[in-house]
Amino acid sequence: MRFALPLAALLAAAAASAAAPVPIPTPITLDQAMANPDWIGTPVEAAWWGWDSRRLYFRQKRSGSPLRDIWQAGTGAPAMVDDQQLAGIDSPAMVYNRDHTRAIMLRNGDLFERDLRTGALVQIVRGSTPAAAPQYAADGAHVQFRLGQDWYSWSRAERLVTPVAQLRTLKDPDAKPEPDALRALQLRLLSTVARQKQEREQEREQDLARRRADATRAPLPVYLGDKVELSGSALSPDGRHLLVVTTPRDGAKAPRDKMARFVTESGYEEAVDQRQRVAHDGPVPQTLKLVDLATRSVRDLPYDSLPGIATDPLAALRAAQQLPALKGNRPVRVDPDDGVLQWSADGSRAAVMVRAIDNKDRWIATVDLARATLASVHRLTDPAWINYRGNHFGWLPDNSTLWYQSEESGYSHLYTLPAGGQPRALTAGAWEASQPEWTADGSQVYFMCNPKLPGTYEVCASSVKDGALRTLTTLGGVENFALSPDGRQLLLRYSASYLPPQLATMPATGGAPTVLTDTRTADFKARNWIAPQLVAVPSTHGAAPIWAKLYRPARLEAGKRYPIVMFVHGAGYLQNVSQRYPLYFREQMFHNLLVEKGYIVLDMDYRASEGYGRAWRTAIYRQMGHPELEDYLDGVQWLVAQHQGDPDKVGIYGGSYGGFMTFMALLRAPDVFKAGAALRPVTDWTSYEHDYTSNILNTPELDPQAYKISSPIEYADQLRGNLLIAHGMVDDNVFYQDSVRMAQRLIELKKDHWELASYPMERHGFVQPESWYDEYRRIYQLFERTLK
Repeated sequence: MRFALPLAALLAAAAASAAAPVPIPTPITLDQAMANPDWIGTPVEAAWWGWDSRRLYFRQKRSGSPLRDIWQAGTGAPAMVDDQQLAGIDSPAMVYNRDHTRAIMLRNGDLFERDLRTGALVQIVRGSTPAAAPQYAADGAHVQFRLGQDWYSWSRAERLVTPVAQLRTLKDPDAKPEPDALRALQLRLLSTVARQKQEREQEREQDLARRRADATRAPLPVYLGDKVELSGSALSPDGRHLLVVTTPRDGAKAPRDKMARFVTESGYEEAVDQRQRVAHDGPVPQTLKLVDLATRSVRDLPYDSLPGIATDPLAALRAAQQLPALKGNRPVRVDPDDGVLQWSADGSRAAVMVRAIDNKDRWIATVDLARATLASVHRLTDPAWINYRGNHFGWLPDNSTLWYQSEESGYSHLYTLPAGGQPRALTAGAWEASQPEWTADGSQVYFMCNPKLPGTYEVCASSVKDGALRTLTTLGGVENFALSPDGRQLLLRYSASYLPPQLATMPATGGAPTVLTDTRTADFKARNWIAPQLVAVPSTHGAAPIWAKLYRPARLEAGKRYPIVMFVHGAGYLQNVSQRYPLYFREQMFHNLLVEKGYIVLDMDYRASEGYGRAWRTAIYRQMGHPELEDYLDGVQWLVAQHQGDPDKVGIYGGSYGGFMTFMALLRAPDVFKAGAALRPVTDWTSYEHDYTSNILNTPELDPQAYKISSPIEYADQLRGNLLIAHGMVDDNVFYQDSVRMAQRLIELKKDHWELASYPMERHGFVQPESWYDEYRRIYQLFERTLK
């Protein structure tokens, strides 16, 4: 590992194949490309600052081992942190007090406080139940946190942990009983029974009075009733209120799928529960409650005030399927694990994010603590579906201004909203802002941005005062960043096409970065790679240019037509055409091999990909596989017209969503695509999971036509090309059953020139090098056999 390299030299080495004259690419074998990636060099997986803003830490996998190590850097050459030193280091997620003189952190489920002036570390909690959700109390003298579902407070002065709120999903044993005629008769007729009841009530009232007067006593539990289950809660920093999210205890629960495992350590077949399929009912709705901890009163926060909550955007589809009309408010979720319950630092204000289960709306609402009501302050609505990724919000240090992310302009941007005021955009333009991190005083925000090109990611900053955009880095492939505790430096995790994620630091005001790591092996660095060209393919279907990576020889032979291979990235909403190190680094090496063997390769960010705004994202609503196929057909035409591609020799491959798209290409455009490899593919969207699929296609009961036109199995009779299906048999994302059902359909249709390769021990993302090799050997042989 080399360190403290000049940045320009490192990036030049990483992209040497882009320089002129173009070096001859180093040959790569299939076995080497699909080998354990440790031969490339293990990347920096995560990085964070130490308390003093001088030290920093990062996690890295050991070469040839599944173990991970923590390294320290910043005060000299990076050095591995040994096991005896782990008790003194900081954790990635630090929570700071108001004046940034102290910070709390979780490590191994235990809670600590660090004095940022001296470095002194104090352990607050050590136990078998992990602590969670740590925060500073409004007075700055206490630390609040959760153990299980109960909230506690630690006093710095007394070094004492005390319970603040204990939530119980039970009936309140002290609650007045329901009216009952026999009980009333008994109390009226029998004075002894009445006297005993009165004595019990007097004792209970005395106990309550003494608890209120005695600060050493733990509070009584808060009872939520026995008809709900607790989903989460958030304590106000002043310790006065709790926001609580519950679900009905008898909520509808669809049966879970089973997955068989045939190769097991025990030697016997095993079956395990898996995720649920997309369903009409969807997730169970949630209720939001406000608890007054002084009185232990529990009040529901009704959703009636949210604009549009009672309007069904799917009413026409519901009527078309003769389904019952929606009555009352639409069902909603709050999902407390997603940071949707936000208190101001002084505990005086609360805001919540509520989302409709039909995926068409999300609201940010403030809570009137006195009246227990919600007031919507921002509604984001979309006739397709709301993008919940990059939809964060919170309070600024003034305790009255909200900040939030919204896609309302067509691109994800940052906004502020002062109490009683109007929203103000901090960022704007045909690009996206993500990963916001605010300065301690809330005067400016740092974030990831891509204003130059959709695939060029830098760190930007914007001032709340004037909203001026400043681009701070010029790396092109920043993965993420962290602001130092003193606010003066940025820790950058960045990459390039053939440079796995590395670390650098730079001033927070901008300037030249200092590179800290280069974890690539000598073998990998010595190779010349084909630099993928980022190209904008024109769309003939009214879309914006389709950004793509082109792999081709430096010089094309005059008069020669090259066989074409189209690659399709997975996940749908993912960006692969960027200057970052690709998730598909094996495929990138495979593309080098294909070019070496005489192919040209195009890897496209088709419509639905991340990083291009709302219209690009939602183009596939109710028609998955259709706009994307148009983009790939445009890509083929462009290669034929501009890069000597052979229109009669076109292949396509990809995994997951890419496998789905391979099917759609072969089955819906059989005259263009002659061969394809569908890896771990979705073949029928009715079999996929709810949260993803219902966003795009609604539900099978509500929108059967959308599922029909979007599912490859419906087009199986159109297969004319050569098809390879490859699937892990213990895939818990796209079930192996998807490929098995398609295989049975092809058998029944008496189709030829197809095969199914099964991998008994692989899940969705393959792990074993032998499986990677076998899969890509089959892909390569398919293309050699059918496209040459």
